Amino acid sequence: MQHHPAQDSPLGKTSAYLSQYDASLLFGIARATKWRELGFNAENLPYVGVDVWNCYELSWLLPSGKPVVAIGQFTVPANSPNIIESKSFKLYLNSLNQSVYASFAEVEALLAADLSKVAQSPVNVELKTLREVVAEGLHEPQGLCIDDLDITISRYEHPSAQLLSCASDVVEEQLYSHLLKSNCPVTGQPDWGTVQVHYRGPRLDHASLLAYLVSFRQHQDFHEQCVERIFLDLQQLLKPELLTVCARYVRRGGLDINPYRSSEQTVLSNLRLARQ
Repeated sequence: MQHHPAQDSPLGKTSAYLSQYDASLLFGIARATKWRELGFNAENLPYVGVDVWNCYELSWLLPSGKPVVAIGQFTVPANSPNIIESKSFKLYLNSLNQSVYASFAEVEALLAADLSKVAQSPVNVELKTLREVVAEGLHEPQGLCIDDLDITISRYEHPSAQLLSCASDVVEEQLYSHLLKSNCPVTGQPDWGTVQVHYRGPRLDHASLLAYLVSFRQHQDFHEQCVERIFLDLQQLLKPELLTVCARYVRRGGLDINPYRSSEQTVLSNLRLARQ
């Protein structure tokens, strides 16, 4: 089996959970390997976008010794040289638990500096109180859910663009499915998500899209790379005027990852779904 770069990370290994700040716990995985596999590089990326991480297990101590809890939002550019490996991210965040900081702003600045260094690109950090997150509430994806289509499916690995089909008439529509599942390429653990597709181009056959998305069910890849493959396969088929693919993944270890890839620069709304 080919050696995966993440096998050099803490992923899938027994790890000590440190409670004092340690930025060395962070581990970056180069995006270039997967980019080459998909046929492009940093200079000719076929999309723009970000990876939005939400952290629900974030705490530190005030100078008085009193703990603080917060929700963290971390926005990593899709063209950053490195992905931040998720288990190392969790270990790093846990290292703040018994560390002392005077304010949200101090923690935001620290996290932004450390994460940007590992990603090798500016990472935006926003910390929120629980009251602020409650006020934001839960949301439903926009568009049409295709999950109730009555289709027969037999392919659950090795996703292929050949499963997709379209008509000749041009439409603009938003589609989504809660049936996206893939597996971690190192541990084999399942990753569950909701995927949204917004496009303007030849009419996509909804049943073919659902069969294609389900074919990721036993596929092994990281969240970001699954979304990039979906984007590229749809782009190749439709050659659309507009294409955006976004996946909202269920959290693991207190972190959810939400990759967003688009043919044009737009503002991403980080709206939490029911499973997150």
